[in-house]
Amino acid sequence: MKIGIIVAMRKELALLKPMLDNCQEVTVDGFTFHTGRVGSHDVVVMQSGIAKVNAAVGALTLINNFAPQAIVNSGVAGGADPSINVMDVVVGSRVVQHDVYCGAEVAVGAVQGLPQYYEAHKPMLDAIAASPYVKKGLICSGDQFIDTREALDAVKAKFPEALAVDMESGAIAQVCYLRGVPFLSMRVISDSPGASHDHAQQYGDFWAEAPQHTFDMLCKLLHSI
Repeated sequence: MKIGIIVAMRKELALLKPMLDNCQEVTVDGFTFHTGRVGSHDVVVMQSGIAKVNAAVGALTLINNFAPQAIVNSGVAGGADPSINVMDVVVGSRVVQHDVYCGAEVAVGAVQGLPQYYEAHKPMLDAIAASPYVKKGLICSGDQFIDTREALDAVKAKFPEALAVDMESGAIAQVCYLRGVPFLSMRVISDSPGASHDHAQQYGDFWAEAPQHTFDMLCKLLHSI
């Protein structure tokens, strides 16, 4: 099976590249793709850049040039619920774009003619084992870095069940939906907006302390499907 993995940032890419056996690089349309093997799968890893436009262009470039049979979006996110702690892994059973509003006749988060929620590929979702630090639920995406209690409250007012907030999952999910490619988002929680007196310090500490095993969940997924 050929699987595409998309991350937003260089730090995330650095954590994932060691997973690849026989890693090679190829550049297409300004994106660098890292190809290799994980278990029995051919894997293509890319850094799309931050936010929805970069994520969407990256996902489409990956699909058009490598024809993956599934795409996994991995990386970090902010916690959006009291049940979520730093270093937890939130797996998106579904994804919504919290900053999309196309008028009163369309559900918040939906573009006309497209779903409000993008559902995860069930076989991949089911392959992730239950764990105290693994939570499955709604991931909300938008072109905002949510770093205050007020910003998070605005998201939660629209989507109370949100477990995590990020800036890419929704765009990648929409591209995958339009191109018929199964999709899953897995996010390690780096910070809790509004829960810390020094949010920037909390986010910085995550990168200073984040061990490699925080991304082991993705490796386990690839070996189980």
